[in-house]
Amino acid sequence: MCDLGHPHQHHVFGYLVDAPEIRALIDETRRLTREIDDTAARVEAMKPAFARLLAADGWLPEAYGAPDHSSGMGSGIGQYALYRAEDGSLTLFSLVIPAGAETPVHDHLAWGLIGVYRGRQHETVYRRLDDGRDESRAELVVSRALTAETGDFYALLPPRDDIHLVKTVSDEPSVSIHLLANDTACVWRHRFHPASGEVKAFRSGYSNAPCPPEATTSTA
Repeated sequence: MCDLGHPHQHHVFGYLVDAPEIRALIDETRRLTREIDDTAARVEAMKPAFARLLAADGWLPEAYGAPDHSSGMGSGIGQYALYRAEDGSLTLFSLVIPAGAETPVHDHLAWGLIGVYRGRQHETVYRRLDDGRDESRAELVVSRALTAETGDFYALLPPRDDIHLVKTVSDEPSVSIHLLANDTACVWRHRFHPASGEVKAFRSGYSNAPCPPEATTSTA
């Protein structure tokens, strides 16, 4: 397992948390990615392995389930890499949102699965009405809202449902697990302001690992 306080260069990719449950999920994801070309079918086939990780206890280090008040997401939100493919094709990370805090409205730009490991979250999903040609503006409407309990998870298949805001509605911080087909915290994504229509590029960064200095947006 990596040094939780001071990540070194050889620990910023691969298994930052080396647990059998994580290896089993990554191995299954790699196998299904090789064997299934259709993205929706691939993500559907990944669900049993992802559900097993969410149901397992003891594999997430305490430090990676705690808020981070210096993070690039703000509001004490911690984003901890658990596995990162060096080619940027896959990442597994935990996202910790303190009680009462919420993420900015943001996108992911990758297919994958997101599930609640601890606590309870309320998610607001947005849909774009514009064509996206103006990178600085977006017209958004709420397409749905839901509350996710511990163990609940959902698929991410951009552009559908890729823009959302997540708020912790439990008394303790919520921890969600993200398995996504890019190096999510290090690619240039978008932060949206629905009321004004403003869009800004941002990299959230990981709380436990550095980003390459010139990472570019994945087209996964």
